[in-house]
Amino acid sequence: MAQSSVLSMARTWKFWKEMLTITVAMFIAAAAVYYFLMPSKLVIGSISGLSIVLSGIFANMGIVVKVSTIVLIINAILLVLAYFLIGSEFGVKTAYSALVLGPMIDIWEKICPYERLLEEGTTSVMGDHWFDLLAFVLILSASQALLFRINASTGGLDILAKIVNKYLHFDIGMSVTIAGVIICCTAFFINPFRLVVIGLIGTWINGLVVDYFTMSLNKRKRVCIISEDYENIRNYIVHTIVRGCSLYEVTGGYTGKKTMEIQSLLTNEEFAALMKYIRENDIKAFITAGNVSEVYGIWSEHKKQRHLKKKSE
Repeated sequence: MAQSSVLSMARTWKFWKEMLTITVAMFIAAAAVYYFLMPSKLVIGSISGLSIVLSGIFANMGIVVKVSTIVLIINAILLVLAYFLIGSEFGVKTAYSALVLGPMIDIWEKICPYERLLEEGTTSVMGDHWFDLLAFVLILSASQALLFRINASTGGLDILAKIVNKYLHFDIGMSVTIAGVIICCTAFFINPFRLVVIGLIGTWINGLVVDYFTMSLNKRKRVCIISEDYENIRNYIVHTIVRGCSLYEVTGGYTGKKTMEIQSLLTNEEFAALMKYIRENDIKAFITAGNVSEVYGIWSEHKKQRHLKKKSE
């Protein structure tokens, strides 16, 4: 059944467009790892950071193992654990993004080895570990934002955090922090105390930046409208914008007059379109709007797109 679902997804243009987006995002993430983490040996709370530690430990033992190879192996193990511990619905997109990171690091190495960018006697592309840290966090967060926009993830630490969340019952944000801090502390095996502290600060900053992007991308407008012309507004929201809404009977505290209040959750673009409709049709209304950072339940972009497609045919 899962196989038939994957095959049906693969037949759509949307699926391949999202796979292309994931490829671009992971290529950006691989560049951040290769040019800013690997030369300086900074260990941020991620699977890439853990891979750098393990590669260093193996090197001290006289065994040469590429960071990209370790990334690939760890992600493969985590995907298997996720299948059995979280469930088979984990998704094709996460599996793909997790498994391509290692090979993409190798591609960057072939395109432009970071040794060419280092000044003699330094281990930092930017010339300072703090600048490496900031560059890594910003570039990685940009790639994560691209993935979150299409409901995908980079795998790795996200998988580990979900396992912690399910079995230890921590919030997902706390789960990410716990997993990241544990990984950062493994850097004591290869790095001095100063670099470990930088890694811990980087993990914290990365969490803040990702939270900012996530809230920005998930932000919706909760709109409340009181108007005698509520039926026209309701029709516009339901049939033109193609969103649901709720109607409540309200009584004006000043006039004592009964009327209807419409409440709806809209994107910023949909809210702008609604306000334009109200202005152009000279509808008298009292409107309040606030930001909502998370929406759960039956909010569905796919359903809206299908409805709009049928309407245009």
